[in-house]
Amino acid sequence: MSNSFEEVKAAAKNLRQSAMENTIGMKDIRAFYAVVEEGNISHAAQRLAIAQPALSRQMKRLEEMLGTKLFDRGSRRIRLTEAGRVFSERVEKILMLVDGTIRDIEEIGGGEAGTIHLGTITSSGATLLPKLIAEFHRKHPKITFQIWEAEGSRILELLDNRVIEIGITRTQVDEQIYESLILDHEPFIVMMREDQVVGDKPDEVELTDLANSDLIVPLRWKSLVISKSHDAGFDPKIFCVSDSIVQDILFVRNGLGLAILPTSSQDFLTMGGIICKRLNHPEITTHTVISWKKNRTLSKGAEKLLDLLRDAISKGEKI
Repeated sequence: MSNSFEEVKAAAKNLRQSAMENTIGMKDIRAFYAVVEEGNISHAAQRLAIAQPALSRQMKRLEEMLGTKLFDRGSRRIRLTEAGRVFSERVEKILMLVDGTIRDIEEIGGGEAGTIHLGTITSSGATLLPKLIAEFHRKHPKITFQIWEAEGSRILELLDNRVIEIGITRTQVDEQIYESLILDHEPFIVMMREDQVVGDKPDEVELTDLANSDLIVPLRWKSLVISKSHDAGFDPKIFCVSDSIVQDILFVRNGLGLAILPTSSQDFLTMGGIICKRLNHPEITTHTVISWKKNRTLSKGAEKLLDLLRDAISKGEKI
């Protein structure tokens, strides 16, 4: 542990000296990060369109400038040293900031071209974005999209680092940091196969009706389902925790259990033999939150997308 600490400390000292001498440039940083992402000098060289020996020499010079090894060589796949891991984390943030700043400057203007950068969690993005983007594209056909999919905390991190302009999550955000649009509360449904139906009512099911069934639950609602089940007097039998809506539906189709999902998940139900019943519980609901950073200038395209959302919300349209 002490050797690793001294290694990182020495690298930091050399990095400061190298930066002062202006010897490490963006080309070095981008080349290093390409090697990290590809895990292989040869593949990184192909991606950067340079010769492999030239890239190897560039990485060797970078290590010499920093005064420490960044890679453990000797196998087909590159492995980072402790100093290399720390440098990689910092480089990722640098590239996010630089690329985000360049994009902001390029896209402040006309807004009838360019790219909108969005981040979304699986459940909201899969149900909200296709219809929203289809309508937006009809009005603004020259604007393209780049979409990141991740868990909610990662989406907010991407917002903070200016990688994306708009984030779509299902968690409340800090009003001091973010502006947001909050969509209506959405109840849950229980998907079940026709030969595994539970509950006496045709269209809804009580939480207690699920006590003896294997359940498939998205991770972000696992603790809520467990807590409310305990309040109802039973321990839920959670067979699988999965954030993939399509996978959850396929698990139901194959008789592996009942899936507790947001109502909008029915949009993905394209196969027969599955029944959906509304989960009758006032505290088990969810909502989608669309967020962007306060005091940040958005691209014209992103502003137009938010205007489209505001207009739909004001008209009471289903989003």
